[in-house]
Amino acid sequence: MTSICFYFQVHQPFRIKNYSFFDIGKSISYEDDVKNEEILNKVANKCYLKTNRKMLELIERHQGKFKISYSISGTAIEQFEKYRPDILQSFIDLANTGCVEFLAETYSHSLSFVYSKNEFVRQVKKHGKMIKKHFNQEPKIFRNTELIYNNELAVFMEEMGYKGVVCEGVDRILNGRSPNYLYKPQGGKNTKLLLKNHLLSDDIAFRFSDRGWKEFPLTADKFTTWVHSIASRGETVNLFMDYETFGEHQWESTGIFDFLDHLPAAILKHPNFDFKTPSEVIACYPAREIYDAHNFTSWADTERDLSAWLSNSMQLEAIKQIYSLEESVKACGDHEILNVWERLQTSDHFYYMCTKFWNDGDVHKYFSPFESPYDAYLYYMNVFSDLECRLKEIDEKDKINLEILQANQIPIEFPTDAYVVETFIENISQAVLKNTEFNETVKHLAAV
Repeated sequence: MTSICFYFQVHQPFRIKNYSFFDIGKSISYEDDVKNEEILNKVANKCYLKTNRKMLELIERHQGKFKISYSISGTAIEQFEKYRPDILQSFIDLANTGCVEFLAETYSHSLSFVYSKNEFVRQVKKHGKMIKKHFNQEPKIFRNTELIYNNELAVFMEEMGYKGVVCEGVDRILNGRSPNYLYKPQGGKNTKLLLKNHLLSDDIAFRFSDRGWKEFPLTADKFTTWVHSIASRGETVNLFMDYETFGEHQWESTGIFDFLDHLPAAILKHPNFDFKTPSEVIACYPAREIYDAHNFTSWADTERDLSAWLSNSMQLEAIKQIYSLEESVKACGDHEILNVWERLQTSDHFYYMCTKFWNDGDVHKYFSPFESPYDAYLYYMNVFSDLECRLKEIDEKDKINLEILQANQIPIEFPTDAYVVETFIENISQAVLKNTEFNETVKHLAAV
């Protein structure tokens, strides 16, 4: 038996506005709400709603034999909640079929594994709670941002309790081997790796509407012939792609929805082929060999590495600076500031700063809301500067608050016993009534 494993990435960043130098210290509104809503509405109408309806129809038509999986970033779900709850409901409807699996990832689609393991763990756990809340699933398969992967990540995720990791099937690492089997990571014990078949995936995601491609036009029957030829040379064909492939990157006029409509039936005509979710693939097939990725890989650009986000001095400086605030952000205890900092970690911000040329550069320009990579860097660093100033102000207030606490002989360390806590709060309340200045201090501490 050979299984088709479909995985789709669903992500929307909170894009920042054209935040000028003169906004620093005057405006704490960093995000372009108008553009974020506008882009989400456009993608919703062209892709999300239409494709979700088609996926639901295919699952019902094939009586549960058609199965798929998604990784939806926390920032995307937040935008669904804020702007388009109908999109969120359409994903919930898919979850309720029992034929759709939702994967784990970093909440803000970040590069946190590369820069802060503590922040990485926090985001993965936060994302897992959101998936459980909306889709009633506890993810067991992990997908890192843009399939960023190395051996260390696989071992780390195994220690966190995940059974599998999806990643790019990089030719230089496979070294002639097929991506159509499960692999095990170097240093791992039980975790299995699902490798993207980038040739077949990209035939749909990138080449489908390319009239210069020798295989144009791509029909469901033609694609199925290629897939069926793998019958004796693989156990899982992993087709991983952006969900926006359907309707946004490949417009409806290209015939992409007609292709999708006919594909499951064409594949299921072969008695030795079926569709499985990532967890089902992991449970069904053994890991055949070791996939040894010492250096970070990804599915981005032709290099399949981290250069999409970390190839020039602007990107390196920006990401270094934002992670330098981690300690002060988490120490300040301000939930709003933590959310702002978290969203500023989103990989898209650094993707917009990329200065690559030719085909990869064109892709970066397509996604960027800014005129140039330099504008993306300038506005981002202005936002960073304002956030840094806000943190310094909080730090100064904390020092003053500490002095007031000491002057009023209020204990600095909070007790943990429930009864003692109640007494402690009552003592503070009495102090508040006697000292109006101290009132502001207590309000700040309560927020912490």
